Amino acid sequence: MGFNCGIVGLPNVGKSTLFNALTASGVEASNYPFCTIDPNVGIVNVPDKRLTKLSELYAPERTVPTTIEFVDIAGLVKGAAAGEGLGNQFLSHIRQVSAIAHVVRCFENENILHVQGDVNPERDIDIIETELVLKDLETVEKRIQAVEKKARSGDKEAATELNVLQELRAHLDSGRLAKNFPRTDDNARILTQLCLLTDKPVMLIANTDEHGVRYGNPYIDTVRRIAERNSSVVVPICADIEAEIAELDEADRAAFLEDMGMAEPGLHRVIREGYALLHLITYFTAGKKEVRAWTIKAHTKAPQAAGVIHSDFEKGFIRAEVMKYDDLIRLGSEAAVKEAGLYRIEGRDYTIHDGDILYFRFNV
Repeated sequence: MGFNCGIVGLPNVGKSTLFNALTASGVEASNYPFCTIDPNVGIVNVPDKRLTKLSELYAPERTVPTTIEFVDIAGLVKGAAAGEGLGNQFLSHIRQVSAIAHVVRCFENENILHVQGDVNPERDIDIIETELVLKDLETVEKRIQAVEKKARSGDKEAATELNVLQELRAHLDSGRLAKNFPRTDDNARILTQLCLLTDKPVMLIANTDEHGVRYGNPYIDTVRRIAERNSSVVVPICADIEAEIAELDEADRAAFLEDMGMAEPGLHRVIREGYALLHLITYFTAGKKEVRAWTIKAHTKAPQAAGVIHSDFEKGFIRAEVMKYDDLIRLGSEAAVKEAGLYRIEGRDYTIHDGDILYFRFNV
């Protein structure tokens, strides 16, 4: 369905190491800038304990998790909006992703070069944000030029848009992100059509060392403070540890996590937060042949959710048979859910909820 999250940041902050751990794909991750030139793409299973529980209950022939796509994008440098480094290439790649996972270096290591000379999360975040803002300003300027002539000719709709664009230009010119521009019913459509880089949802990944993961550090505190200002999520991880965990088999992984005092790999939260950034939810289909998780946008109606399985399901939609995951687990079987009166029949107007277990009736 085209849901993806772009991994961005300055060179040598651990983007490719994180991507390797996420996808276990072994892309190159070396200690020099622009190691990653073309974006690497990986499809990642979304960890969901509910899927495991449903598989235990139904004992199906196969279990299929839902997925999200991560894109490892070339390191950005100061001056990218003006074409420095791989600037224009980077910015074209980031424009194509739905959400941003911004990796910020939060550890000291004299053996790993920092392109700015020292570790400073606030400066590093500001460099990325500034370059994205500059690119957005360029986008807005081009749009202003396109609508000015129409506005001068008396086109009221163009005049309204021009006014919004000029206010937006001033907002961006002051260094503020598009996501923080006041939304109204009148300007929402205009802003959406611009597809601005700083309007994308952002997760800040504080890449730290083992001590930082366990106990935190001032660098991570700085990232949290900046995230609060911009309504972003922060996930502290140690990319090196995550890469090590990814290479272990299941039994050794459990022992390693226990030794580290971790309930699960940090990457699981990265994946789930990426999923949440895109306003995605999961519904399930379950039976003896297959237990499967499906991805849809929040607030999706039943026929469109059915269409994710097959377009014929949407075209010929009759009804959805629905039970809640919590009810099924609590009562132990479909029969018990039905007996309790909690197995429901829903029509076209039903809005799917996260964790719904669905059976679609259709006729084509």
